[in-house]
Amino acid sequence: MSSFEKNIEKYAELVIRVGVNLQPGQVLFVESPLEAVEFTRQVVKKAYEAGAKYVQVQWDDEQVTRNRFLYAPEDSFSYYPEWIAPMMEQLAEGGGALLNIKVPDPELYQGIDANRVTTATKAASVARAKFQGYVRNKKFSWCLVKAPTRAWASKVFSDLPEEERVQAMWDTLFRMNRVDQDDPVAAWQEHIGRLKKVKDILNAKKYKKLHYQAPGTDLTVELPEGHVWHGGGTTNDDGIYFVANMPTEEVYTMPKRTGVDGKVTSTKPLNLNGRLVDGFSLTFEAGRVISYSAEVGEAYLKALLDTDEGAKYLGEVALVPHHSPISNLNRVFYNTGIDENASCHFAVGSAYPFTLENGTKMTKEELLAAGANVSLTHVDFMVGSAELNIDGELPDGTVEPVFRQGNWAVK
Repeated sequence: MSSFEKNIEKYAELVIRVGVNLQPGQVLFVESPLEAVEFTRQVVKKAYEAGAKYVQVQWDDEQVTRNRFLYAPEDSFSYYPEWIAPMMEQLAEGGGALLNIKVPDPELYQGIDANRVTTATKAASVARAKFQGYVRNKKFSWCLVKAPTRAWASKVFSDLPEEERVQAMWDTLFRMNRVDQDDPVAAWQEHIGRLKKVKDILNAKKYKKLHYQAPGTDLTVELPEGHVWHGGGTTNDDGIYFVANMPTEEVYTMPKRTGVDGKVTSTKPLNLNGRLVDGFSLTFEAGRVISYSAEVGEAYLKALLDTDEGAKYLGEVALVPHHSPISNLNRVFYNTGIDENASCHFAVGSAYPFTLENGTKMTKEELLAAGANVSLTHVDFMVGSAELNIDGELPDGTVEPVFRQGNWAVK
C-alpha cells in the first residue's frame, strides 16, 4: 500500500471515528461528489468496520446540476422533490448520522441566471426547514468534510501545473486534518482539548459585547444573556460526541439578534455553493443589515439577504486566530468550511440554539425573545486578518483586549 493510500484510509477512519463518531448499529448517510469515489469507498468500509447497520451513498455530479440550471424550464427551480426532505428527517429521527463531503466548484454557476439559483436554493431551504432544525439543535450526528475535485483544486492551486493540483489538494487536506500524523485520532483529541480550554475561558468571561476594529470594519456585537461558547465538537441528543466540521479551528457563540451595530468588511471570498461573492461589506443598525455592497457577486449577496427576514441578521460569531494552522498556509480555498477556519467570521441567518443556555428546548418564539436569530439559512463569511483588533466588555463594564493584530490577547 502506498503512503497516499494509507493516508486515504487514515482520513476515512478519522471522519468515521471522530467526525460522525459512528456507533455500532447506526445508519450512515453519505453525500459525495463522484470524483471522491475512492475516498467514499474507504469511508463506507470504515463505517461497516465500526459496526454500521447500513450505509447509503448519494452521489453528486456538478455537471448534472449545471445542466439543470442551463436547460430546465422555469418551473423547475421552485420545485423540490417531496420525498427528499422526509427521508432526511427520518434519518435524524431514527438516530442515524450524516457525512457530507461538500466541495462545490467556486465557478459552478458562472454565466447562469442568478434568479434561477436563488429560487432553487430557497425552495430547498423551505422544504428542508424541519431537517435543518434537527441539524441546528444537534439532534443527531453530522459532519462536513472535504475531498478534492479537479475544478476546486484548479481554482485553489492555479499556480501549479494542472497535473499536480489534485495531489496538492489531497496533501493539504491531510495536513490540515492531521492525517499526516502517526495517530490522527489521538492528534484530534489533543486539538479538541485545546479548543475546550479556550471556550472555557470565554464562557467564564461572560462578555456583554465585542467590539471589532480593522480596515473597513468598526462593529459592535452584543452577546445575549446565557450565551454559550462552543469549539471542537458537541454532543447530540443521544449523548454521542461528534465534530461537525473537519477541519475546525474555531470557537463560536451567538450574537444578540438586535445588538449588532456598525460596518463589517469581508476579508476572503465567499463561495455560496458555486456562486462567488467577494469584496463585500455589510452595515448593521439594531442588528439588521441596512445597506451592503460587493465588488463581485452583489446580486448573489442580495439574494442571500432576501432569503427571509432572519437572513438580514447575524446568527453566529466565531473567533479564529490569524496565526493558526490553516491561516498559516496563506492560501484562499474558496470553500467556507475551510476558509472560516482560517479567519474570524460571522454568519448571517439562523443561530445554533445550543449556543444559548436551554436553547434547544425553546420554541422559535422563545428563541427570538431570548435574543437568538431564526432563519431558513445560515451562511458564514470571513472577517479576520492580521489587522483585526477585538475588545470585550465584561459584565461590570470593564473593557479588555480579546484579539490584537489578529491573535488572542485574552488571558
